[in-house]
Amino acid sequence: MSTASPGALRLSRFTATSCLGHGLEALLAALEEARSGLKACDFETVELDTQIGEVSGLDQVRLPRRLEAFDCRNNRLAQLGLEQDGFCDAVRASAARWGRGRLGVFLGTTTAGILDTELAYRARDPDSGALPPGFDYRHRQNSFSVSDYVRQALELEGPALSVCTACSSSAKAFAVAQRMIGAGLIDAAVVGGVDSLCLTTLYGFHSLQLTARRACRPFDRWREGLSIGEAAAFALLERDERHECRRHGELEREVLLLGAGESSDAHHMSSPHPAGDGARMAMSRALAEARLESTDVDYINLHGTGTPGNDSAESLAVSALFGPHTPCSSTKAATGHTLGAAGALEAVVCALALRHGLLPAGLNVTEPDPQLALEYLRASRRAPIEIALSNSFGFGGVNCALLFGLAGGP
Repeated sequence: MSTASPGALRLSRFTATSCLGHGLEALLAALEEARSGLKACDFETVELDTQIGEVSGLDQVRLPRRLEAFDCRNNRLAQLGLEQDGFCDAVRASAARWGRGRLGVFLGTTTAGILDTELAYRARDPDSGALPPGFDYRHRQNSFSVSDYVRQALELEGPALSVCTACSSSAKAFAVAQRMIGAGLIDAAVVGGVDSLCLTTLYGFHSLQLTARRACRPFDRWREGLSIGEAAAFALLERDERHECRRHGELEREVLLLGAGESSDAHHMSSPHPAGDGARMAMSRALAEARLESTDVDYINLHGTGTPGNDSAESLAVSALFGPHTPCSSTKAATGHTLGAAGALEAVVCALALRHGLLPAGLNVTEPDPQLALEYLRASRRAPIEIALSNSFGFGGVNCALLFGLAGGP
């Protein structure tokens, strides 16, 4: 087996901020300790019997003065995420190497800054119904807002876009960057996802009867739904021109994006194909692109929302391709489902798993579902990992699977 693939891209730097803490050190510690960041919902004026994954300190974040027009919870979360793990310094070094116009910005989100709009509607003029004069849709709620903000905050000049395909959004951002780099349009990209708590998301998923009262428990026999979270996760993807010498041990082993597989089964607006057809297609395409076999994969980070239908369909898809013995888990029981940021957050989890030889636990399972025939990890453990797969499946059957590996593998 080789961890090389024709289109491998280097994750030069990555970072994640979630309810587990700010940056990689906090995330890694929580994964090692099998600790959850979920708590009873006390967000804003929401009155729901559910749990959430809230990022601490967002009200204290201040945007640069030149970008104050972008001020909203989502962009404050983006700023907080950018400040971690030397990410901005790494981007500046990349821009100096390739040129600012040769770095793209591709981010996933679902509701962006819609909380700002929700608050604005409370302040409408009682006679005309007009929104308050300070409301700025373009810089706050607009789905492109977060990508525009990050591009300007990092002083980049390359192409930028937001991917909005529900819960697969930020996974697909990796695939967009891969295509853009492969086409020679750019040499590197800031990819990731930012999604923040808002009333629309919490009440919306509740109305679909998809939220759990207690902390979500993916792949448990008595699972009842998901827990909503928020997160900002970023990676700097670059051409891996030095990959061959890494394979011969001349440089420190680094994490690579080996392949991305996408599909759209269009089965239902909010439910996956019950047999997992679209999920299986996405995983198969990722393996084919990376020129890997299913037996090469050492760990799978499942989409694993904790809803009955999703976990069942994903189990069928995974077992059909990988059989019942590939270690896997859903880390959403620790972070909550961070929606448009989930793909990027879980990509970072995979990168940490590879770098530290850690198989993270799926929490809150009291009785494994006997109908879901997978090797589901209920405790974190150390093991050498060279290939990790991350699954992200969105509403409408928009699916994406990402394969990561270590440079310098056998």
